[in-house]
Amino acid sequence: MAPSKQQIRKDEWERRLHDVQVSKTDLNRLVMDYLVIEGFKTAAEEFGKEAGLASPVDLDSIESRMNIREALQRGDVGEAITRVNDLNPEILDTNPALYFCLQQQKLIEFIRQGRISEALEFAQEELAPRGEENPEFLAELEKTMALLAFESSPSAPPSISELLSPAQRMRTAGAVNAAILESLSQGKEAKLVALLKLLCWGESMLDERAEFPKLDINE
Repeated sequence: MAPSKQQIRKDEWERRLHDVQVSKTDLNRLVMDYLVIEGFKTAAEEFGKEAGLASPVDLDSIESRMNIREALQRGDVGEAITRVNDLNPEILDTNPALYFCLQQQKLIEFIRQGRISEALEFAQEELAPRGEENPEFLAELEKTMALLAFESSPSAPPSISELLSPAQRMRTAGAVNAAILESLSQGKEAKLVALLKLLCWGESMLDERAEFPKLDINE
């Protein structure tokens, strides 16, 4: 028989939470980190002035990241690559997986636009040689080329049809954004998001031993 869980009353739980001291400076840094990572340049500028807190990165780089993300979200991979190289050419030079990801997205956009002859030529000249060097790249290329077989058929497997979804563009944009942040010696994920994940993990561990008021993340 499993041991009974410890019961923690709401008033006791709230008292323990209130006893935890967090400095306003640390909270301000969390907010600034979130604004920078998520790309809210104007908000970061205003918050920095109000809190007397300097941004951990050049705020102009935030605008550059957002321009790159917006280009990818509308399917303009060529502009995104140009902007990444303008920002720091070493990002793609030293990250073949990221460069392949962008080239794959460009191939997807050719197929989306019905530019089949260009898609085939681009795949053969730009992606096939990279696929020969890396089995993972080859698998992704084959999956992308399968779009041609199914076209817009509703019978296409989800793993194939999802390549044409907005989520695919978002994944590509997220990978590029993370690489740019890493090049700036900045975290890839907002610390506030990481703390929420840690909170959820901590609650799941504590839930095995105690009954306590849980935080509703959805609220």
